Amino acid sequence: MHDIITEGYMPFMEYQTYYRVVGKATEKTPLLLLHGGPGSTHNYFEVLDCIAGTGRQVISYDQIGCGNSYLDGHPELWTQKTWIDELIAIREFLHLDTVHILGQSWGAMQAIAYVIDHEPSGVKSLILSSGHASSSLWASEQHRLIKYLKEEDQEAIKRAEATGKWDDPAYLRANDHYFERFVISVDEDSPECIRRPKRSGTEAYLYGWGPNEYQPLGSLKDFEYTDRLGHISQPTLICSGTRDICTPVVAASLYENIPNSRWHLFRNSRHTCFIDAFEEYCQVLTCWLQEND
Repeated sequence: MHDIITEGYMPFMEYQTYYRVVGKATEKTPLLLLHGGPGSTHNYFEVLDCIAGTGRQVISYDQIGCGNSYLDGHPELWTQKTWIDELIAIREFLHLDTVHILGQSWGAMQAIAYVIDHEPSGVKSLILSSGHASSSLWASEQHRLIKYLKEEDQEAIKRAEATGKWDDPAYLRANDHYFERFVISVDEDSPECIRRPKRSGTEAYLYGWGPNEYQPLGSLKDFEYTDRLGHISQPTLICSGTRDICTPVVAASLYENIPNSRWHLFRNSRHTCFIDAFEEYCQVLTCWLQEND
């Protein structure tokens, strides 16, 4: 059984942001988790509750627009600025003067922009899990991965990209196959937190990123930080999987440009390498956090 779990809401703009804290404050630096999407939820991070068993608080939250912080009908909100303002606010609200920040997928993009643009104090280390610093590189790598799908799936995706018909059943089926192969699959053996129904931020994803992983058409389409990665002063752990949509090409672009970085590539793992290689991931993460407290 893990430590005590505290849940609550932080007032944010005219809305509210749900947060979840596992464990009590100790002398160990807390771990703050930034989920992907934009528009996913904190749910899948509950597999990392075990990190609190090492005597360290683990904090997650549902970013505005999804989960218990659900909101729609506000396309103008789904920007990098909104979500980074929320990150700044949650650190202040929960008195997280020192933290390790783990961002997964879009959460890693957020962590990169946060430390480069805001130069915050008290960030002991970064863990960039399956994220990227360049939307254009991401898009080109996704198109390379699509070539591993069956011919009919490739055709369906190409057709949808040409016509913008994202509701075509053949395209939706192809996108499901792409997800199962490179992102995540959910079945009865998956952890409960992954099977649990959730309110995805569909609008947040569409306006923030785009209709799918390979077409960044939203507000983050021009996210390009590769040539500024040298400004990251924090020790940085890069995590990715061999079958990840964060391909080794994408991960290497982070590793080669972030000065004080280490890269761990998880075998047989997709975009959710913290699930596919759960034990190894927890072990690598625990050692990293201890080393960088």
